[in-house]
Amino acid sequence: MASEKLLKALNDQMNFEYESANYYLAMAAYVADEDFDGIENFFMVQAEEERFHATKFYNYIKDIDGRATIQAMEEPKNEFTSIKDAFETALAHEKIVTSRINDLMKLAHEEGDYATISFLNWFVDEQVEEEASMKAIISKLEKIDGNTQGLFMLDSELAARTFTVPTEE
Repeated sequence: MASEKLLKALNDQMNFEYESANYYLAMAAYVADEDFDGIENFFMVQAEEERFHATKFYNYIKDIDGRATIQAMEEPKNEFTSIKDAFETALAHEKIVTSRINDLMKLAHEEGDYATISFLNWFVDEQVEEEASMKAIISKLEKIDGNTQGLFMLDSELAARTFTVPTEE
């Protein structure tokens, strides 16, 4: 079993992943109100992915004979100035998640908890993908630069996104 300090940190991250899902639901609601169903789909899938991440933490905590504890959540940001603002907010949030995962990894290394290090490796790799995905969409939005046709093409592209449980599960 992990130390109490590491167990608390794992619980904090599990709860942050659930909070992240709410952030993405708020973004989905914003773009839905702007009638961009494809971008709404992107954020809904992102919320589902974050719940999956939280569940991975929950199951890991349980597997190491720890006790998962559910905490209160802060209200997410619900208003954005633009679709690009929503994605920039998402990227900033993913950078926070990356920092938190890195801090967890550092703690697991300090404690010599190799099982937790192994578990966290998946999240280290996942965060590279998460940040790259947001950066790519922001880059497209910058190229579109207010062009309505381009925005509708991006909306159509993001409508195709689905969530598939990773195969290593």
